[in-house]
Amino acid sequence: MTVALALVASYLVGSIDFAVVVGRMHGVDIREVGSGNPGTSNVLRTLGRIPAAMVLTGDLLKGVVAAAMGMVSSGVADPTVHWALAAGLAAVIGHCYPVFHRFRGGKGMATALGALAFALPLVALVDAVIWLAIVWLSKTAAAASLFAVAVTIPLAVWAGLRGLALVWLGAMLGLVVWRHRANIVRMVRGSEQKVPT
Repeated sequence: MTVALALVASYLVGSIDFAVVVGRMHGVDIREVGSGNPGTSNVLRTLGRIPAAMVLTGDLLKGVVAAAMGMVSSGVADPTVHWALAAGLAAVIGHCYPVFHRFRGGKGMATALGALAFALPLVALVDAVIWLAIVWLSKTAAAASLFAVAVTIPLAVWAGLRGLALVWLGAMLGLVVWRHRANIVRMVRGSEQKVPT
């Protein structure tokens, strides 16, 4: 598998929107209910815990599969795992701008976490714990995602990530923040929706 093919395949894998798929299984267009965002939090608020868990699992696996394809395509056990993170970025782009769903996608946090779990599992674990703790305390998924994003680069550097891999990771996290810009405005105004815990 060439790197270019792996990146295209990762984008296509990322474009599979599990929130839309699970919503349709329940007779709902998730983009037309709740916040309208095709992501885990909106599914949790509108359809419940089990459908939300299905979406979260699917979105995490997209990142894992993409990162694995990136690593395999490089043909070497690259210690900087930069091709794994490049493919992870492609999957996050697919999640945010899915070709199968008119480029109307989610925020990309779970898919990014999946890619990180493959490339830097310890960092991903710390991020997941931080995310869960902040959601539990604040009842706000966006705040948890943004806080997790903020600590990821320092954690990755601490874990030994260097060079081009940091560029791909930074771009991935930057896209996640960009996709949360409306949430940031709502949090400033105090009108961000809460999630049940």
